[in-house]
Amino acid sequence: MNSAQETEMPEEIPFAFECDGEHLYGILHNVHAASGYGVLIVVGGPQTRVGSHRQFVLLARSLAANRIPVMRFDYRGIGDATGSPRSFQDIDRDIRRAIDAMIEWQPTIDKVIIWGLCDAASAAMFYAFQDSRVKGLVLLNPDTLTVTSEAQAYLKHYYVRKIFDCEVWRKILYGRFEYRDSMLSFTRTIANLFGSRQTAISGESSVPFPERMRKSLARFGYPILLILSGRDLTADAFQDLVSRSSGWQRILSEQNRVTHHTLEQADHTFSTRQWRDQVAALTLDWIAKLP
Repeated sequence: MNSAQETEMPEEIPFAFECDGEHLYGILHNVHAASGYGVLIVVGGPQTRVGSHRQFVLLARSLAANRIPVMRFDYRGIGDATGSPRSFQDIDRDIRRAIDAMIEWQPTIDKVIIWGLCDAASAAMFYAFQDSRVKGLVLLNPDTLTVTSEAQAYLKHYYVRKIFDCEVWRKILYGRFEYRDSMLSFTRTIANLFGSRQTAISGESSVPFPERMRKSLARFGYPILLILSGRDLTADAFQDLVSRSSGWQRILSEQNRVTHHTLEQADHTFSTRQWRDQVAALTLDWIAKLP
C-alpha cells in the first residue's frame, strides 16, 4: 500500500470513557469533515466490540470508508469494560455515555444511528426515544424471546424444519439418530411452554419486555432499517410476535419510515462473508437515503 492510500484510510482511534464510575472502552472509526450522521454499534449478548466473525470491525471499516464515522464499544461488564455484567434492559446509561464520547471526539456528528444485533437491537429500541440525538435505528434479528416464545418458536419452526431435513432421515435410516437426546429436548420444550404460561398467569412481573419494547419503539419517530435472517430462531420468534400483535404491525407497516429486508439463507450472526457484505451494503444504502 502506498503512502497516499494510507493517508486516505480512516483513522481507528481507541479511547476510554466513564459511566457511573466504571471504565468503558471504544474504537472510533474517525472520518474528518464527515457528514452529520454517525453510527454507534452496540454489542449484544456476550459479544465484544469486535463482533462475531469480526462483523462489527468489518462493518465499521466499510462505513468509515464511505465517510460515515462509526464507534463500537464495550458496555459495562462486557469485554474490556469494568463493572458487573448486566442485562440489555439495563444499558441505557452506557449508550448515552457512548454517544456523548463519540460526539466529543467527532463534533461534526449531530445525528446518531444506533446499529444493533439481537438483544442490542432490543436495547436500542428501549433507548432511542429518550435521546433527541438518535435519528435512526438499524435492527438485526431483535431479541423478543421469553421462555414461552422460545418454546413456541422451537415447536413451530425448528422441529418442523427437522421433519423435512434429509440428513435427519438419513440418520434414522442408518441407526445414527439420537432418540434419547431428541426426546429429552422435546420434553423440555413442552415443559417450558406450559410451565412459563403458568408463571405468566400467576406471575409477579408487570408488562413483558417485548411489549415494553414495542411501546418504546412507538415513541421513536425516525427511520428504521430492519434486517432479519431467514434461518434464525430469534428472527422467527420476532416475526411470530409481529403476526400476533396489531401494535407491532402498525409500527412496521409505516413504509415511509420502516425499511425491511430478509436474507433468506442467513443465520443469526450473518456468519459468512457474503451475508456480512450484504448487511453492510444494506446499511450503507439506507443511510445514503436518509434526509
